This record gives sequence, C-alpha cells and structure tokens, in this order.
Amino acid sequence: MLDVGKWPVFALLPPEELRLIRQACVFGSAANEALYVTVNDEVFALGTNCSGCLGLGDLQSTIEPRRIDVLCGKKIVSLSYGTGPHVVIATADGEVFAWGHNGYSQLGNGTTNHGLTPALVSTNLLSKRVTEVACGSHHTIALTTDGEVYAWGYNNSGQVGSGSTANQPTPRRVSSCLQNKVVVNIACGQLCSMAVLDNGEIYGWGYNCNGQLGLGNNGNQQTPCRIAALQGVNIIQVACGYAHTLALTDEGFVYAWGANSYGQLGTGNKSNQALPTQINTDKERMVEVAACHTSHTSAAKTQSGQVLMWGQCRGQAVASPHLTHFSSTDDVFACFATPAVTWHLLSVDGDDYLTVAQSLKKEFDSPEISDLKFLVDGKCIHVHKALLKIRCEHFRALLNETDEDAIEIHQFSYLVYRAFLEYLYTDTINLPPEDAIGLLDLATFYRETRLKRLCQETIKRGISEENAITLLSAAVKYEARDLEEFCFKFCVNHLTAVTQTQAFADMDHDLLKNFISKASRYGAFKN
Repeated sequence: MLDVGKWPVFALLPPEELRLIRQACVFGSAANEALYVTVNDEVFALGTNCSGCLGLGDLQSTIEPRRIDVLCGKKIVSLSYGTGPHVVIATADGEVFAWGHNGYSQLGNGTTNHGLTPALVSTNLLSKRVTEVACGSHHTIALTTDGEVYAWGYNNSGQVGSGSTANQPTPRRVSSCLQNKVVVNIACGQLCSMAVLDNGEIYGWGYNCNGQLGLGNNGNQQTPCRIAALQGVNIIQVACGYAHTLALTDEGFVYAWGANSYGQLGTGNKSNQALPTQINTDKERMVEVAACHTSHTSAAKTQSGQVLMWGQCRGQAVASPHLTHFSSTDDVFACFATPAVTWHLLSVDGDDYLTVAQSLKKEFDSPEISDLKFLVDGKCIHVHKALLKIRCEHFRALLNETDEDAIEIHQFSYLVYRAFLEYLYTDTINLPPEDAIGLLDLATFYRETRLKRLCQETIKRGISEENAITLLSAAVKYEARDLEEFCFKFCVNHLTAVTQTQAFADMDHDLLKNFISKASRYGAFKN
C-alpha cells in the first residue's frame, strides 16, 4: 500500500490522520507544500503557501493542515502544478479549478492577478467536461472527454500551441494538426506540451532546444508537430521531465528523448537525444513510465511490479535503468527526486483491504473464531492453535501432544503472557520496561531469541535512575550480557542518583559486591 508518510511534508501528521488520506499531491520548490483529500472527500492543504498556492484565501504558511472548503465534496480526478507555483484540478463533474501564481495568466481567468482561492476556469470550457490537466512551469493544458486539448498561460516558446509566442490569457483549443483527432493522454515539460492520440500517434509543441519534442531538431514549435520517428509504434502513455520525455508503447517498450545531462534518458550516457531512443529494460514488459517537469528523474514499472529508476537520483547521475526495491514509481520521487515532489496525483487504497499482518493483529484475543484459550490469573486470552504452532517451537511441541481447548498458565503473570501471545500475532511488544523484565524471563524460558532481543531494546529505551538497579539485576539473572553492560554503564554514569534509590538499598549482597568491584575498575570512585 502507498505510504504518503514517506513525504517529509506529512511527517507531523498523526497516524490516524494519515490513515484517512485517499489522494495527495506534494509540490513546491523544496517539496514543502501539499494538498490531500480524505476518505470523507474533504480537502486540506499545508506548507509554505508560496503565491497563495494552498488555495486558503491568504498567504500564510501553515504547518498544520487547513481545510479548503470550496473543494470539499468536489471529487478530484486530476491535479497538476506549476513552479510559479500554480495549481489546477479537474473534478469528476468535468470542471476545472485553478489558483496560485498568475503572472502569465496560467490560471486562465484573463487576468494576471494571483488567485488565493480555487476559482472555476470557465472561458471556452463551460460546455466541456475535462478529464485530465497538466501544468508546465507557467502554462496549463487540459484534456476533454471529446479528446480535445485546451491550453493557456505562458507561451514564450509556443507551449500553448496557438501559432504565436503571445501569452494566452484564457483557455484556447489546440487545433492545427490536432483538428478532428482524439487525444487520450497529455503531459507537460517545463516549457513544452505533449499529446498522445487514440491511434498511438504522439505530438509535441513548445520549447525544443534540448530535443525534448523528439522531432530530430532543436527548433521550437508553436503548433503541435507529430513525432515522425515513432511512426508504426503505438504509444499509450507519455511523461515529461524538466526537459526530457518518456513514452510507453502498447508492447511495453520505453522510448526517451531530450536533455540527458543527468542520464535521465537511461541510454547509458549523458548525450542529449533529439530523436526517440528505445531504452534497454532487460526485455521485461513495462506498464508505466513516470517523470515530473520539476526534476531530471525518470522511473518505470514492470508488469511483474518491479520499479526501475534513472537520471538525477539524490544528486547522483544514474545513466541506465536501475532496479529498486520499491513497489511504486511514486516511491522513487519521494525518496530520490530533487525536489521530492509527486509526479502525479497519488491515490491511496482504502482500509477495506487488510494485509496478512493486519488481519492477524485484528484476530488476536478475539473469541469469534479462536480454537484455544489460555487462563492466566483468572482471565482468558483467545488464540488460534495453527498460528501458535507456526510461530513458536514451544507451542508446536505442546499442542501436538494435547487436544485441550483451554490451558492454565501459572508461572507468568497475565500481563506478561498476553504480551507474549500478542507478540506472536504482531511481531512487536508494547510493555513498560519493568514489565518487559517478566517477558524477558519468559523469552529465556521459551528460547525465543528475537523476543529476548526486543525485550532488551525496550528495557534500554525505558531505563531511568529509579529503575536502573532493578533492570541491571534482571539482566544478570537472565544472562542478557549486552543489556547487563548497558545497565551497568548507565548506573556508573548516574552513580550518585542511583545509589540513593530504594532499589540500590535493597540490592542483593553478591550483586552489590560485584557492582562495586566492577565500578571501581571502571574508575567510578576516582576523585
């Protein structure tokens, strides 16, 4: 499942809030601005609020999420952002809203006044249903259900496709050679635009000095131009980086062209390519390509779910596709892109699906389908025989010898035994350090090495001047050498306070003698 917590801008959100997120977008010059949609279809924003791009009606930055009331309930289907920054969304009803920086009319409202709240983009779009939006640095394009493309904003290189270099203040249909053709996918580089047709053809327009239009030359294009070099190849998806382009074919091949100073084309070198070049991905079929106009990073996903990345990866140039351990292309941009923004609107699966680990955790101590209960200190703990046999050698032996559906436990407390059984279901322990001593005793008794180690870590994290001697005594008793050394050093480093505790006064005579002797060798009593 996609984890939005990987993006640092969400680091301060409590886990219960993160669990409610269903869609998210991270943007900004330092990936320090974000919008997200909750399971209740409420929309929130947080971050630095440059140019009012959070849509909150002011220019105040906010470390706490604030709700964008006008967008709540709108059902966002597409979202994109420019580096001004400006933000544009399309809703399930086909409406377009835009806000933020507007110095080049990239909000499409006919003015150059910044927009502090989301405003409907209506000119020429009122009778249209928009399904997808894409932003370059300061221009915007939109795709309608009819397969038409509209563009507006900054146009110094022809990126709005109007045939001139005058900025476009309101949405204008991109026609020329796209007239009577059906577009199915769009993307923007910093200063260029790309469109994929339903017949697999691909067109580009705008800035081309790095060859990012794939036309074989470096001349800017003020109207859409077909990439002739891909004739006979059926393109199904396009993605644009800062000044490079990736395209995916229906056979799962990846082509790349444009700027390559960071190896973002994946060709194994750093030479720009003005014509599409097929990338070697070890013959495995690709199902997605990913790039973002704010970075020089590229990613792709294979049919088997493996994710490859190349280009600028945390400042390092990776010139050939590199296999990662990620399960989604989004993770590449969260962990390796600069800035670590999202390349598209993230979608997070709901909680209706539980992983194996989540399902087991949910069933712990639930009487509904359990087939065994432990009686400890007069209380019941409900468990499943099969799981205990799988997880613990002790129980495998014990339960193969008995058909009992209730077992009494006398040598351990309810708190400790419940924590042990819960550990078998969850791989974690949740006990204060003093109680973890009892669990350490149990782990030693049952020869559960990993549990023993977890108990020691819990005890180390919870050590204090008051309980240090108690914990030291336990470490000695259960032969936990590493823990014993840790507790001993803590006692010596806090010797005055520790020797004034009741636990020190009650200390076992032999243990006290050994402690003083060892502390002396350690230099604790030197002036």
